[in-house]
Amino acid sequence: MDSSASPAAPPPPAATAMDRYTFSPSLRWQPEVEEYLVSAYGRDHFARISEALATPSCYSCIRVNTLKSSTDAVRQKLLTLVNQKELCGGINGLGISERNGGEQAHEGSYLVHKCPYSGLENVLFVRGSGPHVLHYNGQPGQSIKEIIVSRKCAESVLRGAQVYVPGVLACSSHVEKGDKVAVSVAIEQPVKDSGWAVGITRGTVLQGLQSDAHYEERKGLYIGQGIAAMSRTGIFRVLHGVAVEMTERVYKLPSFNDVLEGDIFLQNLPSIVAARVLDPQPGEQILDMCAAPGGKTTAIAILMRDKGEIVALDRSHNKVMGILKLADEMGLSCIKAYKLDALKSVRKTNEARNLGVADNFNGAIATMVEDNEPCHTTVFSGVTNAGEDNSTKPAVQIDTNRYVSKADLRKNLRRMRNGTGRSNCSGGRVEDSKGFFPSSFDRVLLDAPCSALGLRPRLFAGEETLESLRKNATYQKRMFDQAVQLVRPGGVIVYSTCTINPGENEALVRYALDTYKFLSLGSQHPNIGGPGIIGSCKLPNKEHAEEWLMEHEAPLVQRFDPSSSLDTMGFFIAKFNVGQKED
Repeated sequence: MDSSASPAAPPPPAATAMDRYTFSPSLRWQPEVEEYLVSAYGRDHFARISEALATPSCYSCIRVNTLKSSTDAVRQKLLTLVNQKELCGGINGLGISERNGGEQAHEGSYLVHKCPYSGLENVLFVRGSGPHVLHYNGQPGQSIKEIIVSRKCAESVLRGAQVYVPGVLACSSHVEKGDKVAVSVAIEQPVKDSGWAVGITRGTVLQGLQSDAHYEERKGLYIGQGIAAMSRTGIFRVLHGVAVEMTERVYKLPSFNDVLEGDIFLQNLPSIVAARVLDPQPGEQILDMCAAPGGKTTAIAILMRDKGEIVALDRSHNKVMGILKLADEMGLSCIKAYKLDALKSVRKTNEARNLGVADNFNGAIATMVEDNEPCHTTVFSGVTNAGEDNSTKPAVQIDTNRYVSKADLRKNLRRMRNGTGRSNCSGGRVEDSKGFFPSSFDRVLLDAPCSALGLRPRLFAGEETLESLRKNATYQKRMFDQAVQLVRPGGVIVYSTCTINPGENEALVRYALDTYKFLSLGSQHPNIGGPGIIGSCKLPNKEHAEEWLMEHEAPLVQRFDPSSSLDTMGFFIAKFNVGQKED
């Protein structure tokens, strides 16, 4: 009998189906990167780290704005919201959540509790639960209706978000509004040219059969189920909106959208610790070199009781606007945010004589008049008040000796009137900065851009190569060189990253101590992380080994291990005390 005429294979048995509709991800790495990290951690330890990275932390960490409310008052408000089930998006069911293999907590007070670590009295923990075993029940004789989402979308859903339209890649046929759907995630797979790709075209129709493309790839990658908020046709016709309201999740975590705005800020525990380690004092001048989205900046301002000055930098206009908006929500006035690439933070000392300006923080600003007026430019110094109405007087930073043509004025006025463009620029006013003179700041926080290999949940890590990790490390060294110049003798630099890569962490510390003899590692408080990595590693195709920490240095840094009992993201903090600089 011709095999092509054989009947279709029978559906898989129930046990296999149950195994399929689970969440058991396996984080994939480039082989050379995996071997490098195994050499740093050991194979068993790195396997535990990889497993932890693929899942979210089972609690949310909330920093209280103690300038507006007390920790106890916020805790009581959150308890009330929990009991009223107003923390939607994953909080339902947490009152009887699974914990430690089946223990149950019936008291709402268990869900919201104070951070137990000294020095973090303004921090609250709100516990979630998981992983949960979900039961996907389709109609008798029919396959389960499914939706496949992108990896980025899935990582957000695992943290408590809903499924939004842009994140949907594929959907079963005949899905209508109100249908129950199983939600799974598409993870990048290796392709022939040694790269990685999802391989699913947006709009793909799923039949729920083994003959479906990528059927096997979805095994163990089901993150929950929900109710379709629109039909299949609607999902692929509109550009935004909620596609699926999640009703059951593998991990249940609370959502804090529009909850106690200005009184609380949702932030990872290691990030809160980094701001504390900086130990800012009222009246000081502080620099946050890579400040967006502003969580650490506002934490520093609150620790300073909003007294002093914090300069927050980012090279993105919209991110600077976001920092100013957050500062305004939290009622903070000591934060001055500027658009500036952190690699250009240091202004040359000879510019002081050329400009005749004593103030390091203020530049020349040109206020432009309407284009039917005579062409004037009014030059003034000072920090712009973000709360002012700039709708009729847009401003740009110019050189005081530069002629501003009428054409330039008209172009900028049109840009301001037309509002948001492709860059999503809202048209709001932010100030550019030309940088700051050496030794301008008492303390500098450099939360450096990094490979972000410590973020949770992370469902894919194959995009990073040894070369990309090396480039990150080089970039961070250049930023650190700027930070060293900007801090005063007797000051402090705190360096932090959200990566598990020792080349961006311990190797940076080694570079700093070997290059700048006036730097020394300082003790940290609070200190709740683990020690740094000791030794060195010989990288492939490299003549020299990558040097990490010496034994006496390791306890002076903090390394947050995702697989440890703290259940945090992967994070690293180093604190440097600055001695008398060499001439």
